[in-house]
Amino acid sequence: MEQQFDAVLTGSDSEVNGIATRLDSGAYEFNSLDGSLQLIIARDADGKWERVAGTEPYFSGWIDELAEQIPTAIDI
Repeated sequence: MEQQFDAVLTGSDSEVNGIATRLDSGAYEFNSLDGSLQLIIARDADGKWERVAGTEPYFSGWIDELAEQIPTAIDI
């Protein structure tokens, strides 16, 4: 069963509301409710979150914003 939670990222003009889903690989995929943004992040070999895929352009700060929401939303 997929684990999902509501997530919010800071856009250039307003907040970007969406759903984050934990993938089987352990990565997290964020999809905005309006379909304009997709972001997939995963931990690298050092345990730091990094962007592995998604729409362009994107704000690098979104990686940290999404990663900060993961522990509070899902017990990992």
